[in-house]
Amino acid sequence: MKEWDLIAESFDTTRRYPWKECLDFIEEMHGIAIDIGCGNARHLIPMAERCKLAVGIDASVKMAEIAYKKVREAKLKNVAVICGDACNLPFKDNFFDFALFIASLHNIKGRKNRIKALEELKRVLKPDGKALISVWAKWQDKWRLYFIKNIFKWKEHGDIYIPWKRNGMNVMRFYHLYSMWEFRKDIKRAGLKIEKAWSVKKKSKRYADNHFAVVFKAIQK
Repeated sequence: MKEWDLIAESFDTTRRYPWKECLDFIEEMHGIAIDIGCGNARHLIPMAERCKLAVGIDASVKMAEIAYKKVREAKLKNVAVICGDACNLPFKDNFFDFALFIASLHNIKGRKNRIKALEELKRVLKPDGKALISVWAKWQDKWRLYFIKNIFKWKEHGDIYIPWKRNGMNVMRFYHLYSMWEFRKDIKRAGLKIEKAWSVKKKSKRYADNHFAVVFKAIQK
Protein backbone atom coordinates (compact mmCIF):
# COMPACT_ATOMS: atom_id res chain seq x y z
CA MET A 1 0.00 0.00 0.00
CA LYS A 2 2.96 2.29 -0.58
CA GLU A 3 1.07 4.23 -3.24
CA TRP A 4 -1.75 5.04 -0.82
CA ASP A 5 0.71 6.16 1.84
CA LEU A 6 2.25 8.52 -0.73
CA ILE A 7 -1.04 10.15 -1.68
CA ALA A 8 -2.84 9.95 1.69
CA GLU A 9 -2.74 13.65 2.59
CA SER A 10 -3.67 14.75 -0.92
CA PHE A 11 -6.40 12.11 -1.13
CA ASP A 12 -7.85 13.31 2.16
CA THR A 13 -8.56 16.76 0.69
CA THR A 14 -10.76 15.20 -2.01
CA ARG A 15 -12.86 13.04 0.31
CA ARG A 16 -14.36 15.53 2.73
CA TYR A 17 -18.01 14.53 2.69
CA PRO A 18 -19.79 11.19 3.20
CA TRP A 19 -21.88 9.75 0.39
CA LYS A 20 -25.66 9.92 0.73
CA GLU A 21 -25.92 6.18 0.03
CA CYS A 22 -23.69 5.51 3.03
CA LEU A 23 -25.51 7.92 5.33
CA ASP A 24 -28.83 6.32 4.42
CA PHE A 25 -27.42 2.89 5.29
CA ILE A 26 -25.81 4.18 8.49
CA GLU A 27 -29.28 5.28 9.65
CA GLU A 28 -30.11 1.58 10.06
CA MET A 29 -27.03 0.84 12.14
CA HIS A 30 -26.76 -0.14 15.79
CA GLY A 31 -24.53 -2.33 17.91
CA ILE A 32 -21.02 -2.97 16.59
CA ALA A 33 -19.98 -1.89 13.08
CA ILE A 34 -16.87 -1.93 10.90
CA ASP A 35 -15.73 0.30 8.04
CA ILE A 36 -13.38 -1.76 5.83
CA GLY A 37 -11.08 0.53 3.87
CA CYS A 38 -12.11 3.44 6.08
CA GLY A 39 -9.80 5.96 4.41
CA ASN A 40 -9.96 9.31 6.17
CA ALA A 41 -12.97 8.34 8.37
CA ARG A 42 -15.56 10.32 6.41
CA HIS A 43 -18.03 7.45 6.93
CA LEU A 44 -16.54 6.05 10.13
CA ILE A 45 -17.40 9.16 12.14
CA PRO A 46 -21.15 9.21 11.33
CA MET A 47 -21.13 5.44 11.88
CA ALA A 48 -19.71 5.94 15.38
CA GLU A 49 -22.44 8.45 16.15
CA ARG A 50 -25.03 5.70 15.60
CA CYS A 51 -23.30 2.63 17.02
CA LYS A 52 -22.15 1.30 20.36
CA LEU A 53 -18.72 0.59 18.86
CA ALA A 54 -17.28 1.46 15.44
CA VAL A 55 -14.07 0.04 14.00
CA GLY A 56 -12.19 1.45 11.02
CA ILE A 57 -9.54 -0.57 9.22
CA ASP A 58 -7.34 0.50 6.32
CA ALA A 59 -4.37 -1.11 4.59
CA SER A 60 -2.53 2.23 4.38
CA VAL A 61 -0.69 3.29 7.53
CA LYS A 62 -0.93 6.96 6.55
CA MET A 63 -4.66 6.77 5.85
CA ALA A 64 -5.24 5.04 9.18
CA GLU A 65 -3.27 7.81 10.90
CA ILE A 66 -5.43 10.47 9.23
CA ALA A 67 -8.59 8.60 10.25
CA TYR A 68 -7.36 8.31 13.85
CA LYS A 69 -6.60 12.03 13.98
CA LYS A 70 -10.07 12.93 12.72
CA VAL A 71 -11.72 10.60 15.22
CA ARG A 72 -9.75 12.25 18.03
CA GLU A 73 -10.75 15.70 16.78
CA ALA A 74 -14.39 14.59 16.79
CA LYS A 75 -13.92 13.53 20.45
CA LEU A 76 -15.42 10.11 19.85
CA LYS A 77 -14.45 7.43 22.35
CA ASN A 78 -16.35 4.48 20.92
CA VAL A 79 -14.08 4.17 17.86
CA ALA A 80 -11.02 2.07 17.11
CA VAL A 81 -8.84 2.64 14.03
CA ILE A 82 -6.32 0.03 12.94
CA CYS A 83 -4.11 -0.72 9.97
CA GLY A 84 -4.89 -4.11 8.47
CA ASP A 85 -5.71 -6.28 5.48
CA ALA A 86 -9.27 -6.73 4.20
CA CYS A 87 -8.30 -10.26 3.11
CA ASN A 88 -7.31 -11.20 6.66
CA LEU A 89 -9.46 -9.27 9.12
CA PRO A 90 -8.15 -9.51 12.71
CA PHE A 91 -11.56 -10.18 14.27
CA LYS A 92 -13.38 -13.25 15.49
CA ASP A 93 -16.28 -14.81 13.61
CA ASN A 94 -19.77 -13.32 13.91
CA PHE A 95 -18.56 -10.13 15.58
CA PHE A 96 -20.15 -7.21 13.70
CA ASP A 97 -23.79 -6.21 13.28
CA PHE A 98 -23.11 -3.93 10.31
CA ALA A 99 -20.32 -3.11 7.88
CA LEU A 100 -19.30 -0.68 5.19
CA PHE A 101 -16.92 -1.71 2.39
CA ILE A 102 -16.92 1.43 0.28
CA ALA A 103 -14.73 2.05 -2.79
CA SER A 104 -12.04 -0.32 -1.54
CA LEU A 105 -12.78 -3.80 -2.88
CA HIS A 106 -11.82 -2.61 -6.36
CA ASN A 107 -8.26 -1.80 -5.17
CA ILE A 108 -7.49 -5.46 -4.38
CA LYS A 109 -5.49 -7.25 -7.07
CA GLY A 110 -6.78 -10.59 -8.31
CA ARG A 111 -10.33 -11.96 -8.31
CA LYS A 112 -9.30 -14.68 -5.87
CA ASN A 113 -8.20 -12.04 -3.37
CA ARG A 114 -11.29 -9.90 -3.89
CA ILE A 115 -13.51 -12.89 -3.20
CA LYS A 116 -11.37 -13.66 -0.13
CA ALA A 117 -12.05 -10.13 1.15
CA LEU A 118 -15.78 -10.65 0.64
CA GLU A 119 -15.55 -14.00 2.42
CA GLU A 120 -13.82 -12.25 5.32
CA LEU A 121 -16.63 -9.71 5.41
CA LYS A 122 -19.11 -12.57 5.63
CA ARG A 123 -17.08 -14.31 8.33
CA VAL A 124 -16.99 -11.34 10.70
CA LEU A 125 -20.65 -10.40 10.22
CA LYS A 126 -23.14 -11.80 12.68
CA PRO A 127 -25.88 -14.03 11.28
CA ASP A 128 -28.37 -11.66 9.62
CA GLY A 129 -25.73 -8.90 9.77
CA LYS A 130 -25.79 -6.41 6.89
CA ALA A 131 -23.19 -4.56 4.84
CA LEU A 132 -23.09 -1.91 2.15
CA ILE A 133 -20.48 -2.49 -0.55
CA SER A 134 -19.52 -0.18 -3.42
CA VAL A 135 -17.14 -0.45 -6.37
CA TRP A 136 -16.30 1.64 -9.41
CA ALA A 137 -18.21 0.70 -12.54
CA LYS A 138 -16.35 -0.62 -15.58
CA TRP A 139 -18.53 0.91 -18.29
CA GLN A 140 -18.58 4.46 -16.94
CA ASP A 141 -18.07 7.39 -19.33
CA LYS A 142 -14.41 7.95 -18.45
CA TRP A 143 -13.12 4.40 -19.03
CA ARG A 144 -15.70 2.86 -21.36
CA LEU A 145 -13.65 3.28 -24.56
CA TYR A 146 -10.46 2.09 -22.82
CA PHE A 147 -12.05 -1.21 -21.80
CA ILE A 148 -13.59 -1.74 -25.22
CA LYS A 149 -10.20 -1.21 -26.90
CA ASN A 150 -8.33 -3.37 -24.39
CA ILE A 151 -10.82 -6.19 -24.04
CA PHE A 152 -8.08 -8.84 -24.51
CA LYS A 153 -5.17 -6.97 -22.92
CA TRP A 154 -5.60 -7.88 -19.27
CA LYS A 155 -5.80 -11.28 -17.64
CA GLU A 156 -8.82 -10.00 -15.73
CA HIS A 157 -10.89 -7.58 -17.78
CA GLY A 158 -11.56 -4.52 -15.65
CA ASP A 159 -7.98 -4.21 -14.34
CA ILE A 160 -6.48 -0.76 -14.81
CA TYR A 161 -3.82 1.50 -13.30
CA ILE A 162 -5.12 5.01 -12.67
CA PRO A 163 -2.68 7.84 -11.89
CA TRP A 164 -3.10 10.23 -8.98
CA LYS A 165 -1.96 13.58 -10.37
CA ARG A 166 -2.90 16.12 -7.72
CA ASN A 167 -0.30 18.28 -5.97
CA GLY A 168 2.34 17.56 -8.60
CA MET A 169 2.25 13.80 -8.02
CA ASN A 170 1.96 10.99 -10.56
CA VAL A 171 1.28 7.88 -8.50
CA MET A 172 -0.22 4.82 -10.18
CA ARG A 173 -2.99 3.00 -8.31
CA PHE A 174 -4.46 -0.40 -9.14
CA TYR A 175 -8.20 -0.72 -9.72
CA HIS A 176 -10.45 -3.50 -10.89
CA LEU A 177 -13.57 -1.87 -12.30
CA TYR A 178 -16.68 -4.01 -12.19
CA SER A 179 -19.66 -4.70 -14.40
CA MET A 180 -22.81 -5.12 -12.33
CA TRP A 181 -22.98 -8.76 -13.45
CA GLU A 182 -19.46 -9.47 -12.14
CA PHE A 183 -20.10 -7.53 -8.93
CA ARG A 184 -23.17 -9.61 -8.13
CA LYS A 185 -21.39 -12.81 -9.14
CA ASP A 186 -18.43 -12.22 -6.79
CA ILE A 187 -20.70 -11.32 -3.88
CA LYS A 188 -22.66 -14.54 -4.34
CA ARG A 189 -19.46 -16.55 -4.79
CA ALA A 190 -18.37 -15.36 -1.34
CA GLY A 191 -21.58 -16.71 0.17
CA LEU A 192 -23.27 -13.39 0.87
CA LYS A 193 -26.91 -12.74 0.01
CA ILE A 194 -27.90 -9.65 -1.96
CA GLU A 195 -30.80 -7.62 -0.58
CA LYS A 196 -30.57 -5.05 -3.35
CA ALA A 197 -28.02 -3.80 -5.88
CA TRP A 198 -28.06 -0.63 -7.95
CA SER A 199 -25.86 1.72 -9.95
CA VAL A 200 -25.43 5.49 -9.71
CA LYS A 201 -23.87 8.34 -11.66
CA LYS A 202 -21.73 10.49 -9.39
CA LYS A 203 -19.52 12.18 -11.99
CA SER A 204 -20.54 10.43 -15.21
CA LYS A 205 -23.24 12.00 -17.35
CA ARG A 206 -24.35 8.97 -19.38
CA TYR A 207 -23.25 5.70 -17.80
CA ALA A 208 -23.12 4.79 -14.10
CA ASP A 209 -19.71 5.11 -12.43
CA ASN A 210 -20.45 3.32 -9.15
CA HIS A 211 -22.22 0.09 -8.22
CA PHE A 212 -23.72 -0.47 -4.76
CA ALA A 213 -25.07 -3.55 -3.02
CA VAL A 214 -26.70 -4.12 0.35
CA VAL A 215 -25.78 -7.65 1.39
CA PHE A 216 -26.44 -9.84 4.40
CA LYS A 217 -25.20 -13.01 6.02
CA ALA A 218 -27.96 -15.57 6.02
CA ILE A 219 -28.86 -17.31 9.27
CA GLN A 220 -27.81 -20.95 9.12
CA LYS A 221 -30.72 -23.28 9.79
